[in-house]
Amino acid sequence: MEFKLKKTFIYFLFFYFFFNIEGNSKEVPTSFADLAEKLMPSVVNIYTTQTVVTNVNPFPFEFPPGSPFRDMFKDFGSPQKRKTTNLGSGFIIDAKGIVVTNNHVISNAEDIYVRLDDGREHEAKVLGADPLSDVAVLKILSKDKFIPVKFGDSDKARIGDWVIAMGNPLGLNGTVTSGIISARNRDIGMNTYEDFIQTDASINVGNSGGPLFNMNGDVIGINTAIFGRDGSIGIGFSIPSNSAKRVVEQLIEFGETNRGWLGVKIQVVTKEIAEYEKLDEARGALVVDVAENSPSDKAGIKDGDIILEFNGVLINEMKELPKIVGQFTEGKTIKVKIWRNEKELLKKVTLGRRETTEDFKVKKQKKTNESEIESLKIKVRPIKQIEKANRGLPRNLKGLVITEIANDSPINYLSIGNIIIEAQKRAIKTVGDLEISVKAALKSKEKTLLIVIYNNQNQRRYIGVKLN
Repeated sequence: MEFKLKKTFIYFLFFYFFFNIEGNSKEVPTSFADLAEKLMPSVVNIYTTQTVVTNVNPFPFEFPPGSPFRDMFKDFGSPQKRKTTNLGSGFIIDAKGIVVTNNHVISNAEDIYVRLDDGREHEAKVLGADPLSDVAVLKILSKDKFIPVKFGDSDKARIGDWVIAMGNPLGLNGTVTSGIISARNRDIGMNTYEDFIQTDASINVGNSGGPLFNMNGDVIGINTAIFGRDGSIGIGFSIPSNSAKRVVEQLIEFGETNRGWLGVKIQVVTKEIAEYEKLDEARGALVVDVAENSPSDKAGIKDGDIILEFNGVLINEMKELPKIVGQFTEGKTIKVKIWRNEKELLKKVTLGRRETTEDFKVKKQKKTNESEIESLKIKVRPIKQIEKANRGLPRNLKGLVITEIANDSPINYLSIGNIIIEAQKRAIKTVGDLEISVKAALKSKEKTLLIVIYNNQNQRRYIGVKLN
């Protein structure tokens, strides 16, 4: 009798948990067809044109693919202008033809065209663009009425939720892919304010700027980046809609962004620093420099302070602080909790505007952060994470992109866009690394510089340079 009761009880528990799980789980979609059909008119393909200068081959023959002479003599000959076309995606958020996309889709474009699912094509203009968040807003130059979609609440998106991505991958317009949210709050080193949604919905080149929809048909993300050299490997990243929406609203209203500014430089609080400062654990953001007359300076924040909370939000890691500060606008007074001399102190900081700071103005004027290497007569800048993603290069690759080459440069046979990754068998991570290697070569008897590059076909090449 006792055995039967136990057996009955076990069966009861099994059915209870089985039906309880079934009752609490959402039904797996049998098809996305109805949802895709409803949303397709709001997703657009974006084509941009740009004039580039190339040199016509002066030789009556072609070097074979992979030949080192192909790159060496690439820039010889007479310069010729030609139009290039870039592809991207976007989505309509207003019936008047307001389109959201990525900044890198339309950056440096001379002409922008938007093509709808029904085949209509219109020219568009830029209302505003923000390189820091990689968000841009366009206006379709037409009096037609368009079908918009709306932003959803990305904070409610959960790992495991179904999503669909729509856009123009590899020029294949009207493409729909599905998957789930794989992770939240991803930081992949592309910009200061990133907080990506990771998805396994297939995303490829050309999907940039397109929408990531939830099952209600709301945009919860802007598809921006992928991992993988040869296309989608099931790891794609989208800007959360809640972050993008704030930027979009400011770009529409002002044509630019208005982000809060503390006026401090910060670094990670290590375990050793926490122990030295008698802090319970390694957390917060260590202030290493306070800009003169900045909001923090006026509020009494000093070098060596550790920022623990901002507006009541705990700062667990240093990288969280800039993202939180950027959510507020100029003039907002915020309570900031700091750690100083083994005590917690509360400071009130009235935020400035990052876009009006001298530091930001310099960065805006020097968008590419170029530096000149006088002895080589070239200009270079560090490679960006987005470039590595777009070119399919390794994510951990370090190097300097050549942005300008003088005619009398000792390496004038290289091309703009080539990436210098080594010099004199030394890894090149910064401009300083390259300058040190060049100086060493100039002091040597041979005056020869050995550099390693990735050319514009992503081929690794060794180049010997004779210096004067």
